Amino acid sequence: MTKSIKVLAAGSLRRAWAPLSEAFQAETGIRVVTEFGPAGLLRERIEKGEKPDLFASANTAHPLALQQHGKALDVQTFCGNSLCVTARKVPELEKLNWLSVLLDPRFRLATSTPQSDPSGDYTWQMFELIERRHPDSGAVLRNKALRLVGGEKSAKVPEGKLAAEWLICTGQADVFIGYTSYATLLRENDELEVFNIPADYNVRASYALATCTEKAKPLAEFILSETGQHILQNAGFCGKHSVMPD
Repeated sequence: MTKSIKVLAAGSLRRAWAPLSEAFQAETGIRVVTEFGPAGLLRERIEKGEKPDLFASANTAHPLALQQHGKALDVQTFCGNSLCVTARKVPELEKLNWLSVLLDPRFRLATSTPQSDPSGDYTWQMFELIERRHPDSGAVLRNKALRLVGGEKSAKVPEGKLAAEWLICTGQADVFIGYTSYATLLRENDELEVFNIPADYNVRASYALATCTEKAKPLAEFILSETGQHILQNAGFCGKHSVMPD
């Protein structure tokens, strides 16, 4: 009988993963052993020979690539996310909207790292959307963005801290683009202001599971079940049926 399942999971899933794992273990008696990290770097580890039972990615591209190379049995989308802007709360923000905050030369803008971390990829996709509507603005943002987290050589965000909170409150940046699933927690910090990004500028993030071994199938099924979906939605994600853009 399976006693444990090894999982590699995107760092943005950390808040949801503990209650998911606990509920799964309570139902099945199977323990879930999880390591978190930027999904792109986790994919590289699997391609180099590491053998998890399940890979939970913040995009669909990494799981599909593993499946194409024979390293995953099945790939299923299981939840979604989007982007928001977090800024240091200062008087200058009162007359600014989300885009003017990003473009303001007074503010240092931090992002995650494209290719290594899907959050960075989604951010760069948003810059492209901005460029189409506001010529040169996307290029300005790409040039000013500091890729401070999510890379192979990036400093690790301290345990229990959110990247936006840590970078801004320690003075490393003034503004951060990250996932909307963190917005509720970030708004609890009086030093921070969180801006929603309008849907026509935002990028929908589709998260996918790569089932790498047979023994991971019960966990994948649980995550896709009504109980699993409810846990994910409580953690700020949108459900599996709303992960793709309209």
